[in-house]
Amino acid sequence: MTIAHTLGALSVMAGALLAAQAAQAQDNTFINPDWANSAWYLGAGVGQSRATIDEPRLRASLAANGETVTGFAKDQRDTGYKLFVGRQLNQYVAVEAGYFDLGKFDFQSTTSGNGVLNGQAGFRGVNLDLLGQLPLSQRLSLLGRVGMHYTKTNTEFSGNRLLGSTNTHASERKLNAKLGLGLEYKFSEALALRGEVERYRLNDAVGNRGDADLYSVSLVYKLGRPASATPAYQPAPDVAPVVAMPAPVIVAAPAPTPVAEKVSFASEALFDFDQSTLKPQGKAALDQLLGQLNGMDLEVIVTVGHTDAVGPDAYNQKLSQRRAEAVKAYLVAQGVETNRVYTEGKGETQPVADNTSAAGRAKNRRVTVEVVGTRKVSR
Repeated sequence: MTIAHTLGALSVMAGALLAAQAAQAQDNTFINPDWANSAWYLGAGVGQSRATIDEPRLRASLAANGETVTGFAKDQRDTGYKLFVGRQLNQYVAVEAGYFDLGKFDFQSTTSGNGVLNGQAGFRGVNLDLLGQLPLSQRLSLLGRVGMHYTKTNTEFSGNRLLGSTNTHASERKLNAKLGLGLEYKFSEALALRGEVERYRLNDAVGNRGDADLYSVSLVYKLGRPASATPAYQPAPDVAPVVAMPAPVIVAAPAPTPVAEKVSFASEALFDFDQSTLKPQGKAALDQLLGQLNGMDLEVIVTVGHTDAVGPDAYNQKLSQRRAEAVKAYLVAQGVETNRVYTEGKGETQPVADNTSAAGRAKNRRVTVEVVGTRKVSR
């Protein structure tokens, strides 16, 4: 690849990185799974390409023409880059179309009698792939791809030992298969980093077939993320007080009546995706709950964390417990006695909706806070 091409690829990556960092500053939550699993996205990648030059065949061809090879050098690596656009079909499958340039690979050979034979082959084209994504956690996914690429190959020969060939420049376009494996790490719902290795089946325009590999790092950015609103705190209604009928003669003040309040918060209202640190909006929601407890003789508070069914069971159990503990820590910091707050993590074991739909999973990602105490009832 020429220096201009290399600088062009690096410029594309730098521009994508700057844009992605600016977007990430305002986009660091995972609260729109429906959008994320059906969004269009753009990406750019750069890395090292590798091909194999068939030295034994070239030496044999020269020897068959009466030449003795005295020197042979080859360059089988170059800088490759790719640009692509894709559509997420669901959480596990996407379709991608792209343009790639694998660079150029060359050899220089010398023979007896001051003979010289040099060659160079370059590959660039377009591709269409089916991309599979297997979540290993809520941020990390294993990638696998299979697809086709339509590639133009330019092969050039120079020197005074051209093996009788009058075609010093050959060009060919071919449709071939490609495969790939990689990992993707999500910084946010919109921004991700990929590391991949892809194998391209290629023709070199002079009758040979082989493979070239591209080892690349890419940035991926999903388009059109909707604005999100923090769910409003909606306390459950107080249990209606039961007032004992006074005796005919003695008017007695009613005894304090037990009160139980149970509130369910969507996890996204309290925490960022895959995190157990309370957001400012989450602290505000808990402050509203504490405000409802004024005038109550508090007996106990129980916080319970729940998750949806995405991800390993053990991971979800630990995440739900950490979130319940985070709610307790905040309540204690606001003056609630620590021995009156109990926590429990239920993981994905107590769904309230169907985990096969995005709306159902959103309902299952929740933290419930149950408050038990007594209120004094005015006469």
